[in-house]
Amino acid sequence: MPFLKVGVENTSDIHIYYEDLGSGKPVVLVHGWPLNGASWERQTSALLAAGYRVITYDRRGFGRSDKPSTGYDYNTMASDLSQLISALELKDAALVGFSMGGGELARYMSKYDDGKVSKLCFISCITPCLKKTTENPEGVDAKVFEEMKQKIEKDRFAFYASFFPSFYGKKMLGGNDVSSEVIEHSAHVASMASYDATLWCIDAWLEDFRGDLATIKVPTLVIHGDTDLTVPYAASGERTPKFIAGSTLYTVEGGPHACIWTHATEVNKQLLSFLHGEKPLVVK
Repeated sequence: MPFLKVGVENTSDIHIYYEDLGSGKPVVLVHGWPLNGASWERQTSALLAAGYRVITYDRRGFGRSDKPSTGYDYNTMASDLSQLISALELKDAALVGFSMGGGELARYMSKYDDGKVSKLCFISCITPCLKKTTENPEGVDAKVFEEMKQKIEKDRFAFYASFFPSFYGKKMLGGNDVSSEVIEHSAHVASMASYDATLWCIDAWLEDFRGDLATIKVPTLVIHGDTDLTVPYAASGERTPKFIAGSTLYTVEGGPHACIWTHATEVNKQLLSFLHGEKPLVVK
């Protein structure tokens, strides 16, 4: 199993776990909270079938990566991504981020990009600025995130039981017919993440990425479900293209936060069309 050293804490090295599959142009998939790189399985399969080289990795603190007590800020997490791109000597790569993974994309492009990345895709991402303030009134009230942290501090395993049905837009909420097994599996995966990573990543979500997005000059696709209850469409996906010149928004009608699973065929079609450079892209 491949691991990459990205740092040190006291006497222990910090490694992230990654998988590097297929050949062709590289596509790096950056997962969301509180899952791991395996959550991309429906995209990985489609990308490999289309002839791409696919790299997934587990963010520090999640999955099979090491679980240090520090580094759950976007400068550090983007640095981890940068080190992976450099170690694998990737060129002409596409970066695809889901949910909090969009933060790594934005920060990497503003802080570390040196021409190795040629395309970006933000799916259900937290960009451009999730925290509501007087100069960012479209954001989400900070008390929502404090309440999440309080529930995690009290009993994060009980929190997952209520979080994931909304994450997938479970049919009982008036959305998608997602099996209970999918929800149970996600809760199990989340339970394997470290407590520190699960808790402190929430603070990272509140970082302001508007300045980072403005530095992006490569073709960019934004995909977001209009019934996302986790990262609201109006506060995120609908706004992100306004900060990236020439970017394109594709709205998944009826799509929940985890549209990479519930609407995988639709999402994959748009992602592959974008990566292939096919025009016109169908936009809703």
